[in-house]
Amino acid sequence: MKGFIKSISPVQLFLFAVLLISFIGSMFFINTNYGFYDQPIVTITEAEITETRELSDMHGNEDALYTQQLEGEMRNGEYKGESIKFENEYSMSGANDHEYRVGQDLFVVIAGASEEGTALTGTVDNVKRDKYILAMTWIFIFVLLIIGKKQGFYSIVSLALNAVILAYALEVYIRTENIGLLFIAGVSVLLFTVTSLLLVNGFNEKTYAAIVSTILGVFTALLLASFAIWTSGGNGLNYEEMQFLSRPYEVVFMAGLFIGSLGAVMDVGITMSASIFTLYEKNPNISIQAMKKSGSDIGKDIMGTMANILFFVYISGSIPMLLLYLANGADWPFTFSINLSLEIARALAGGLGIVLTIPIGIYTAIFFIKRKKVAQ
Repeated sequence: MKGFIKSISPVQLFLFAVLLISFIGSMFFINTNYGFYDQPIVTITEAEITETRELSDMHGNEDALYTQQLEGEMRNGEYKGESIKFENEYSMSGANDHEYRVGQDLFVVIAGASEEGTALTGTVDNVKRDKYILAMTWIFIFVLLIIGKKQGFYSIVSLALNAVILAYALEVYIRTENIGLLFIAGVSVLLFTVTSLLLVNGFNEKTYAAIVSTILGVFTALLLASFAIWTSGGNGLNYEEMQFLSRPYEVVFMAGLFIGSLGAVMDVGITMSASIFTLYEKNPNISIQAMKKSGSDIGKDIMGTMANILFFVYISGSIPMLLLYLANGADWPFTFSINLSLEIARALAGGLGIVLTIPIGIYTAIFFIKRKKVAQ
């Protein structure tokens, strides 16, 4: 134990202390921050189911409707500390409603005093979820730091920086009419790629090769996808989910393709670059053909899994709508075209970027290795 403590540098000890203080402080704040909200918040103290009704729709799908009588304590505002009673109806499916439990914090709309005059009455507006989100965030940070250590820390910094870049880019697009969304997305992709790879992997030839191959792979995949959509006239793509937008939804979709494919392409780019450079570092006399062959074999191994990752990521968000349509009698072709056409297009565009990045990554890494040999 003493040897382990001695092995910790002052900088690491300082960072650990900052992390621990941040964790304790943020958890304390998030559980006592009721006064920072304008909307009334109540903590449930009693919850009882008073009525249950069986339901079924025209297609024979069964459901149940439950009625809860809830009582809680106001945590902020002019009624802080007072008791409040309200009723909640929720279904067994829980699609648009929830069952509430003792200890939960809820945002409520106060209706007035009850007939007895002993408690307020109101209705539930939403659940206060900030404490759960913060807990999951800290779990993610701790796991990333424990497994990734220094690289994990830089990954967190990179993720936070990319979130700021994305938020600023969207703000610029919303407030500016003269700058196209695809241009903003293109600049964002460049910034995401450079900041992420440089922070996590450092300033070296391996990182430079990964940056170049990632950018070339993403932009080439976008150009080919745009050409395919243009030549087909967009047939087969249903933009119903984007009809509420006041901006051209085709452009928004293409920008989503642009940024959505970046993650997988970046992963392939650094994988190919790191693999080729590792081969060279272990055997500086290795031939170019051997590096190409090894890189190609590695690319074939990761190609299928990476494409499947994109497919599952995009499709998973559509599962609730698929079940809703199918449960209400819609057939598979109609359900597929309405809910999955855009998701499949995103997955295919990302998969195209993955496939293209494999040879691009191999030849880019070899180019940087040749430069390194000449410099030596």
